[in-house]
Amino acid sequence: MTDLLHPLRRFLGNVGLGRLLVTLLVIIAGIGIARFSWQLPVLVDTERGLYDVRQFIAAPVVEQDPRISIIVFTEETLASTGKRSPLDRKLLADALRSIDTMGARSIGIDILIDQGQPDDGYLVETFRAMRTPTRLATVAENEAVPTLPPWQDKFLRRFQSRIATPQVGGGDVRVDVDTDNVIRRFPAQLSGAKPLLMDLMAADAGWGGRPMRDYAGGIAFRRQKDDEHPVFTMLPIELFADPAMAAAMAPLVKDRLILIGADLSMVDRFETPLTRVSGQDTPGVAIHGHLLAQRLDDRILTLLPDWAYWIAAVLVVGAGALTSISPFRAAITAGIGAVEIAGLIGLPFLLQSLDIDTIGLPAGGWVIGFIIAYAATAASARSIGVEQRAFAQSALGKYLPPDIAQMIIQQPEKLALHGEKRRIYALFTDIEGFTKLSDSLAAEELSILLNAYLDDISRIILAHGGTIDKFVGDAVIAFWGAPVARPDDADRALAAARAIQQYSGEQLGRNTETKGPRIGRTRIGVHRGNAVVGNFGGTDRIQYTALGDAMNTAARLEAANKATGSYTMVSREAIANIREPVCRSLGRITLRGRGDPIEVYEPVADAESAAQHNVLWKRFEAGDAAALQAFRTLAAEHPDDTILAKLVSRLETLEPGGSYVVS
Repeated sequence: MTDLLHPLRRFLGNVGLGRLLVTLLVIIAGIGIARFSWQLPVLVDTERGLYDVRQFIAAPVVEQDPRISIIVFTEETLASTGKRSPLDRKLLADALRSIDTMGARSIGIDILIDQGQPDDGYLVETFRAMRTPTRLATVAENEAVPTLPPWQDKFLRRFQSRIATPQVGGGDVRVDVDTDNVIRRFPAQLSGAKPLLMDLMAADAGWGGRPMRDYAGGIAFRRQKDDEHPVFTMLPIELFADPAMAAAMAPLVKDRLILIGADLSMVDRFETPLTRVSGQDTPGVAIHGHLLAQRLDDRILTLLPDWAYWIAAVLVVGAGALTSISPFRAAITAGIGAVEIAGLIGLPFLLQSLDIDTIGLPAGGWVIGFIIAYAATAASARSIGVEQRAFAQSALGKYLPPDIAQMIIQQPEKLALHGEKRRIYALFTDIEGFTKLSDSLAAEELSILLNAYLDDISRIILAHGGTIDKFVGDAVIAFWGAPVARPDDADRALAAARAIQQYSGEQLGRNTETKGPRIGRTRIGVHRGNAVVGNFGGTDRIQYTALGDAMNTAARLEAANKATGSYTMVSREAIANIREPVCRSLGRITLRGRGDPIEVYEPVADAESAAQHNVLWKRFEAGDAAALQAFRTLAAEHPDDTILAKLVSRLETLEPGGSYVVS
């Protein structure tokens, strides 16, 4: 525990009062989001969407419910009767007369009769003769938010009183619809209202289960097995209006709870959480079927108390803040954070599957609050680290390359004495005629001139991502591929060589114009090969450096420029991973101390001429006798190209596949 609290104590000790207050304010905001995301306009749609997905996944896939049948007016029904609104009441009455003889447990009618029709007398007579417990749709009287215009509400109440018998009465069919037209919650029982339809029907049927009047949680929707087996049996009402056809429907009515309503394309349809995935909306009467089935199953989802949401919000946001300052490396810390976020995403799904109601649970708010706290604390910790690292790096940077200094700051164990074998790109530079220059200048003047030169070369190398190994007099040794290898190290090394050569030419021109002390052209060698890279030295003094073939070959390539007349020489290995290096071949040479010949190239500016040049080289290598003459012609056309002239001279002494030995 002490080790785990150490990062927190270190953070609090270094963060400073101002930064701490800002961080705490952001964390408090994160707690607010983690608690109230369902109430935030910018997040409520996200929370609803997440809840709908959870509901769809948790919803059981069921066989067709044998307890409930739904009888509906369909579009075909309306077309045959010629009546759309209000629905054909004689058809309803005829169907009720047939159903009343079939042994149904209870009948619930999800149709509001709120205006008069010629067939009302026949319908009232039917209701008053019903022997099956029957509940006709009504809505609660609510003066603050009237459900119906006053004249319709008055008619509905009068009609309810006309049909009232010990077996017939009203039932509240109101549903709670969210602002996105999705039904997710059980309707709340309003004071003074009739009991909910599903409670009345279950009681009429004599089936158990707790009344749902005090339940305000989510609806436990169920999913159908397939399109041929919907959750509820749904039958068109006209089948029951004709006694001859109705007799065949009796098995689908006997001992069942019967819901009667409408399944029309544009009327009384709602989206449910299942719609988010299935894309299908649901007729209102089927919504009542789900409510009734949940009542019969006595499936009351567990509602989490408000204090549990507060505790969860504080814990989630606190976890985000503490994770960001954990004592582990950045990659491990990020991995821990990712696992925690995955857990926050998965936990609501688990709770929903355990019949714990997650409507109102701020799943998205948890993740956002965690991320906000993580980011805010990490930003404060990073600003502390930046200040501390800037101080340490400025000191280490006087002795080590900046990238190595940065690595050592982050991982002090890297100061241990060891090396590792790596494939690197080595670059070696040297100044032409430097010995003569040093003899002609005073020590102080030479020092100023050389330091300025080395400073400029270092900037070029560092700008291209290279590691400066060391300075040896006027020579600069650098490499790419360690301590961190990049996919484009070859491009970086070649680009650095080009930039140094351009800088060298520009400096030479400026010195000529000012007639000041003149540094000669810089010769460069670049090679890719094996080296042992790491910290070498004693216990009190170390140097991060590279040793091996790559470094030696790069140095010898630099020296070989004297023989070829070039100023930059790169090996074939150095440009092998560059798609279009724009280099021309200088042939094959054998370096002193190296047995195997090496094919070398010179970076040039003209890609087209380089390509033509390299085609001639390949022809020569393939034994094409005309290639050498073509080279001679090319050299004659470019008399100022001394590098090409020297190449022709070397090729004249060689056979295809031969190598020029550089002494």
